Amino acid sequence: MKGNTVKGICFIVLAAAGFSLMSVFVRLAGPLPVMQKVFFRNLVAALVAILLLRRAKEPFSIGKGNRMAVFLRSFIGMLGVIANFWAIDHLPIADSTMLNKMSPFFAILMSLFILREKPVKRDWFCLAVALTGAILVIKPGLGLASVSALVGLFGGFCAGTAYTFVRKAGQGGVKGPVIILSFSIFSCVTVLPFMLAQYESMGVRQLAFLLLSGCAAALGQLGITMAYTYAPAKEISVYDYIQVVFAALLGFLFFEELPDVFSVLGYLLIIGTAIYRFLASKKTA
Repeated sequence: MKGNTVKGICFIVLAAAGFSLMSVFVRLAGPLPVMQKVFFRNLVAALVAILLLRRAKEPFSIGKGNRMAVFLRSFIGMLGVIANFWAIDHLPIADSTMLNKMSPFFAILMSLFILREKPVKRDWFCLAVALTGAILVIKPGLGLASVSALVGLFGGFCAGTAYTFVRKAGQGGVKGPVIILSFSIFSCVTVLPFMLAQYESMGVRQLAFLLLSGCAAALGQLGITMAYTYAPAKEISVYDYIQVVFAALLGFLFFEELPDVFSVLGYLLIIGTAIYRFLASKKTA
């Protein structure tokens, strides 16, 4: 295995740890309004993106041809974060993480419409199997729990769609920190009125956990950016699913959560499909 690939794997594992910790900190912040949690998460991410741009001495520039892609990435990504945070508050950490990790498979579907990239038969097969796994996690017909899981699945759909627009903007020459900063500022400004309307006073402990969730999310975003700097997605993307393992361990340690048999089967189907797709893509390459 080449040195750069090893570095890429290390960074993507670091990103998985960061996003898992973000979920834990969001839950530990307690029963605060979702918009309040989203605002502080993106506020920290915006500050980190500003520091990255200043360090790289890059201007904040979005070409005319890329503005719609960046806007849609920001808007749909914001909806995804709201749905994900809501799911984190209403589902076991591992379940909400697994549903959010449906994003690569939704990216396959949305790439057909956004990037005009026609999926091959193997991609459609993977999407069908992954959705079957998601159904096992969702367990339709179990009342409110099913609604919570559907919200989590919607978050995964939004994330996959947003990542597709990230790719479109990146192909147009927009820098990663510019995309992150645009998304973070857009989210903060958009959710601010809703946050103020239902704002709840926080203790020092709650504020600390919200800021830590932002730091952990920034760590995850930085890890992902660095990972794909060192190695292509086809070589390392499958390792992102270690986040589910981290989430399950942290959920057990902090909240004594244990997934049921159906959820475990769903995890195995989704992760197994991701591994199969990774190996098949590598063989094709």
